[in-house]
Amino acid sequence: MLPLEGKVAVITGGTSGIGACTAEVFVANGAKVVIAGRRQDRAEKLVGKLGDAASFICTDVSVEADVKAMIDHASTALAASIA
Repeated sequence: MLPLEGKVAVITGGTSGIGACTAEVFVANGAKVVIAGRRQDRAEKLVGKLGDAASFICTDVSVEADVKAMIDHASTALAASIA
């Protein structure tokens, strides 16, 4: 069993830099990840690379409704896949 198997991580700023690397490491260790950020083009490439373990939602963390949508997305889209 991988160390993060059965876990879901929400990674804000996940479309580049440290966030993208974190997503890659988490998936390699068995986690499902929700990549949240504003750069859809970069996110699509990263999700394509990570496969079914990753999901993207366009999120501006300074907008409360975006943050709520991000959490709702994580709860429904990925949590069900690890139940």
